[in-house]
Amino acid sequence: MPKMKTHRGAAKRFKLTATGKIKRSHAFRSHILAKKTTKRKRNLRKAAMMSAADAQRLIKLIPYK
Repeated sequence: MPKMKTHRGAAKRFKLTATGKIKRSHAFRSHILAKKTTKRKRNLRKAAMMSAADAQRLIKLIPYK
């Protein structure tokens, strides 16, 4: 059985935590920032955790991280 390949796009976007959860960044942070409040932009900077259902699919894309 050959090794599985890591999905490079997913590897650049998601990180695995020590407990096995998947950390992701928020969307809506790249442009059109003038109309967004300072509080909203500040909260978008923080990392978020992937939901359990999505994490099961994503774990297959990044098997060695």
